[in-house]
Amino acid sequence: MIPSNSESDLLKSLLEPLLDDFQYWFERSRTLLEENEIAFMDSEQQADLLARVLSAQQEVATVQSLFKLTDKQVGVDTAVMASWHRLVHECWQVAHRFRQEQASWGG
Repeated sequence: MIPSNSESDLLKSLLEPLLDDFQYWFERSRTLLEENEIAFMDSEQQADLLARVLSAQQEVATVQSLFKLTDKQVGVDTAVMASWHRLVHECWQVAHRFRQEQASWGG
């Protein structure tokens, strides 16, 4: 089914910035996980989270490419976006706890 003009405009106005947001948060998470030893995670847990972030980053990049190649006429399954959202939330929790522990050690 081809989206109507109003659906297409809505898709363009919502999806593009949402994909950019996912990339932003995955990149921040990647940096945190690559550059720090997270004391409350064992190395296997940290490596697993990093691998999931890298995979999600690639998925988002693929969707962004398709979005551009199809003149913004492609969408994303809500289940896929929900999985990205859960991963971002998990990363936020790790980053929050990491910052709390860093503050308590430094304070």
